[in-house]
Amino acid sequence: MRARLALAASGQVCVLREIALARKPAEMLAASPKGTVPVLVLADGTVIEQSLDIMRWALHRHDPHAWLPEGEGTLAEALQWIATCDGPFKVNLDRYKYPSRYALENGAADRDQGAAFLAQLESKLAIQPFLTGTHFGFTDAAIAPFVRQFAHTDTGWFAAQPWPALQDWLQAFEASPLFAAVMHKQPEWVAGNPDGLFAPQIRSLPLQTL
Repeated sequence: MRARLALAASGQVCVLREIALARKPAEMLAASPKGTVPVLVLADGTVIEQSLDIMRWALHRHDPHAWLPEGEGTLAEALQWIATCDGPFKVNLDRYKYPSRYALENGAADRDQGAAFLAQLESKLAIQPFLTGTHFGFTDAAIAPFVRQFAHTDTGWFAAQPWPALQDWLQAFEASPLFAAVMHKQPEWVAGNPDGLFAPQIRSLPLQTL
């Protein structure tokens, strides 16, 4: 999702092939043998295989809403938050969400470990409206989809936690036109079918203030 968020914010128009991972087409594997999504193939044949790299590519091309952090220190802090999200927190998320895949009776232990990261986000959001600062930006877009997955694993548990700033931040994200635009469902692509088009028309991005 976060790659699409950045592509939408940047105004990039892309051919979109919605892939079912259970039926990976040969065309996808030829472009990216690792067989995971997202994959972005540029006009010159360059392949970008990581969602964070796609985000940075799109926003370096065009960043009309000032999503990218300014200054080396600010960027380093953003990348540190994202690294924690993509590393330990994502491990906890997967084990919490799919305990049977890891031969676990339940995901409670990983839920509680992941909650430590969410508590850090709560502390950050208690003093500023967004992780990026005064407006929704790069750090928010990189982390919000994973917080959303964690929250929706057990919505009652998440709602009961003492994280009002984090809960408001997530609710605002899910209610935004940007979220609706990138969540629009496309039919599964198979060879021979027409390509889809990813070109969300978002006149003004939401989430400037809470």
